[in-house]
Amino acid sequence: MSSTENRTGKRGPLLVASVAAGVLLASGGGVYYATTAVGGGGGAAKARSAPAAPPPLNLDEKGDGTPGIAPGEPDPGGGGDGTVYRAEGSLPKGPASAAVHRPEGRVTSAEVTRLARALGISGTPRLVGEVWQLAPQRDESGPRLDVSVKAPGSWTFGRQEDGPAGDTCLKGKACPPPGEAKPPRGGSPVSEAVAKAAVAPVLKAIGQDDAKLDARQLMNGSVRVVNADPVVGGLPTYGWSTGVQVGPDGSLVAGSGRLKEPAEGDTYPVIGAQKALDELNKAAKGTGPIGIGGCATDPPAGTDAARDVRPDAPCRAPGDPAPPQVVTVTGARFGLAAQYVDGEQVLVPAWLFSARAKPGTEPYTVARTAVDARYLAPPAKPSPTPDQGTAPERQISSFRAGPADRELSVTFWGGVCSTYTATAVESPRKVVVRIAEQPTDPDKACIAIAVEVTKTVTLKQPLGDRQVVDGASGQAVPRK
Repeated sequence: MSSTENRTGKRGPLLVASVAAGVLLASGGGVYYATTAVGGGGGAAKARSAPAAPPPLNLDEKGDGTPGIAPGEPDPGGGGDGTVYRAEGSLPKGPASAAVHRPEGRVTSAEVTRLARALGISGTPRLVGEVWQLAPQRDESGPRLDVSVKAPGSWTFGRQEDGPAGDTCLKGKACPPPGEAKPPRGGSPVSEAVAKAAVAPVLKAIGQDDAKLDARQLMNGSVRVVNADPVVGGLPTYGWSTGVQVGPDGSLVAGSGRLKEPAEGDTYPVIGAQKALDELNKAAKGTGPIGIGGCATDPPAGTDAARDVRPDAPCRAPGDPAPPQVVTVTGARFGLAAQYVDGEQVLVPAWLFSARAKPGTEPYTVARTAVDARYLAPPAKPSPTPDQGTAPERQISSFRAGPADRELSVTFWGGVCSTYTATAVESPRKVVVRIAEQPTDPDKACIAIAVEVTKTVTLKQPLGDRQVVDGASGQAVPRK
């Protein structure tokens, strides 16, 4: 999901995203979330009368769910040449401390019913596993609402056409909402004012009637999308969006978001905007030339990386790097940004920088963690499993959920001379999947050819809104 400061569809993530594909397909802006994952833990010793220091914040470095880079916008991580963010004027200092906000509790039937009525759905919610459902009977058409029972209550709404649309799907950029409506044919989109008025009852039902709205986005030329960024704890949010589609007749077509507002958690010392921008620039210096002579090796055929290779790209010498791309920062707001902490998506204090890559282009937002680095836990280093010796563990690139959300099909790069098995360790918050590798003939030399492998593992409980984590890297696995 992509996002801009002026709101052209705010996810994701850290994003995030956060909203099912087809609901937030923002134009003119990319969503980036940069985090600090270095430094010691605990901070300085406190006076005896001072409150105890908060526990180190364990940010999942690559588990923020943020979507890819929008065309024409710089890589916030710097890319090969790096990115330099330059502020037009002075930046605000912000508060001395701020609290993280974590999802707590479970969604009740009454809360689901209130949202359903605002969406124009009648009936009584029924609990199917860990998901509240309001849906037409089998082989019938009509509106459908799915809400995760666990906070924050991720929900998706659509109009089921010609019977059920598959298993429950609550999150992930590549995961469409159940019963997603077919694109309306013809008709002119309603005005921004009409679309915002149509969405107002929904936002009121979920306690987001004070959210910042943007209704400029159009889908299929006739559907207007209202994107809402809620206010939590008096602060603007990034990556916690609600998105609702409004058809040419003014009816609600589809939508997704979160039902419960996260509760205030531990309070952490925070840094000012200028220091956060300095840290962002330090992290965005770029990788520089790659390999001997500055030439990168070709990625595996058929991968996204292979499709992105430019055949005419020059191969620079190590001492001849290109100048970094300069991005203008036009302002900064202190807020909360969605980020994964210990495998759970929470709202973390952050600086939200409004950036513009080129004059005349739409601004976009770059979010940088504002928590003082002394209170961030160092990134975890995966250790080899005993049965694999010193061989590197295969890392999972994506997954699919199978029937009844009980089967996970995980995809990774393997070799042609080994067999693989997948195992899963389940907990209430996440499912950790590991890949075990067994050479078919350990005594024989094997040609190093990379092949894409998919293995399936059966879960004890439906996946629901639990995060799938790669056991080798400790990082979240995107849904394919």
